[in-house]
Amino acid sequence: MSGTVTEVWVAASGGHDIVRADAIVMVRLDETGRLTAQLRDDAKVSVSLLEGSSDSHLPIDFHRQLIRAIAELADSSGAQLVRAQHQGGVWHWISEPL
Repeated sequence: MSGTVTEVWVAASGGHDIVRADAIVMVRLDETGRLTAQLRDDAKVSVSLLEGSSDSHLPIDFHRQLIRAIAELADSSGAQLVRAQHQGGVWHWISEPL
């Protein structure tokens, strides 16, 4: 066993903020399509990962898809970035090495 730990990061709205996935303790998808993540700290800071939009609704399980993507990347090597992408009318999570 090498002891190497994969770092997975999640890009927030617009890609301007990036959050370490292991700092996220809860994700919430509300009825407006806003996806937020609560971070592990004493202040219970929340970060908006995606803002809701009336013209492109997120899938009802989009927050679960994020958790699945993070879990799958935890077994990969090197640092990885996960970000939401809207393409062809469909939202999905994509990953790329950092």
